[in-house]
Amino acid sequence: MSPAVQAYAAVDLGASGGRVMVGRVGPGTLELAEAHRFPNRPVRLPEGLRWDVLSLYRGVLDGLRAAGRVDSVGIDGWAVDYGLLDADGALLGNPVHYRDTRTEGIAERVWSTVPAEELYGATGLQYAPFNTLYQLTAARGSPQLAQARRLLLIPDLIAYWLTGEAGTELTNASTTQLIDPRTRDWSHGVAGRLGIDLSLFAPLRRPGDPAGLLRPQVLEEAGLPGPVPVTTVASHDTASAVAAVPAAGERFAYVCTGTWSLVGLELTAPVLTGASRAANFTHELGLDGTVRFLRNIMGLWLLQECLREWGDPDLPALLAAAAEVPGLRSVVDAGDTAFLAPGRMPARIAAACRSSGQPVPSSPAEFTRCILDSLALAHHRAVRDAGRLSGHPVDVVHIVGGGARNALLCRLTADACGLPVVAGPAEAAALGNVLVQARAQGLVGDRAEMRALLARTQPLTRYEPRGDPARWREAEARLATP
Repeated sequence: MSPAVQAYAAVDLGASGGRVMVGRVGPGTLELAEAHRFPNRPVRLPEGLRWDVLSLYRGVLDGLRAAGRVDSVGIDGWAVDYGLLDADGALLGNPVHYRDTRTEGIAERVWSTVPAEELYGATGLQYAPFNTLYQLTAARGSPQLAQARRLLLIPDLIAYWLTGEAGTELTNASTTQLIDPRTRDWSHGVAGRLGIDLSLFAPLRRPGDPAGLLRPQVLEEAGLPGPVPVTTVASHDTASAVAAVPAAGERFAYVCTGTWSLVGLELTAPVLTGASRAANFTHELGLDGTVRFLRNIMGLWLLQECLREWGDPDLPALLAAAAEVPGLRSVVDAGDTAFLAPGRMPARIAAACRSSGQPVPSSPAEFTRCILDSLALAHHRAVRDAGRLSGHPVDVVHIVGGGARNALLCRLTADACGLPVVAGPAEAAALGNVLVQARAQGLVGDRAEMRALLARTQPLTRYEPRGDPARWREAEARLATP
């Protein structure tokens, strides 16, 4: 490897699996290779749905061993969930899964103290039943929370175990519903009114900040020579993915696809209006003072759950069959929380079609086409609404993440939006993670330089819109009919 090329380990933790990727960055060079991939299997205990975070940490250590010598490590992962530590820094039980039922009915309790419109005006976060604020309200009075002296979001918990140093990364903290997107600091007023102790959180860190060195025991277990720094990256995986959107200019929308579809715009200021709240748009923080103005959509979770129920059939063959199914026969609202919980997904999709008077899919291919049509329609609605609410023009839609490999979804999204779609990179979160580490060491410059490097080095596919826009408008009207 050329001395000018540096190697970075990107720990990327998703809701269904984790991986350690190795990125090599140098002048005109950006390469990414997988070192190790491991499953993320939640466990349903008598007390509820929990993450097996020790298994995840084991996977991270195995991944660092497989990665070999690196110049830095960065960690990103999913949002809102957290681990609680006692006064000695020991974990107080397995972290609760955001799909656990403990937050049912909690929002109404919160709103009785801080009305929903005030909460939105202070934090800019859309309503989602699993936001950290609701989880902490649900946990009030529990023995674990009473014993806790530190709360760490999942990527920060992994970083703490690797380094022994605790911090709270800002982009992920912005998903807690306890950050003011204007000040980019804690919303002390909201926390105080709800009795949430912000001293549980470690000091805020920003992407690019140092996060410590790998502990000697970690170096020994991973077989690495030291010292190896850990660099704070945009630890919310969506923030890392948006950092890796290979856009030229600012007139773009993004769709970060995976278990969820996060669809929106990169802005310089929040849009804290009643119309934005009514449209359920959220404000999460990004690199360099940016705001990710987006809507959460259920995403490929719908298809993942169906595949699990069908016994995991061959996905390429299923997508090919779905492409032959007539489009837009039936669509469902991909943002409906009725699809949030695991289990019986085909039955729930069938019930939604039946209740709206649409044909009920009768085969896996028909269900798959219904899901992908519905996701494309949801992408269109989010892109359109984000542009209308912010006054930000959009000329192109970038699809990044795992869904960028799904040609049918990308083509349907172009058709639904009536805009070109550029698909790729599929490993956007890991690439954004790597680039922030490289930027911290001076190998790349600002976001524009990062994105230009991505556009030059990563495989991208462009889809032009085609078909009849009126058919998509008619399908959307079906969703609005009670």
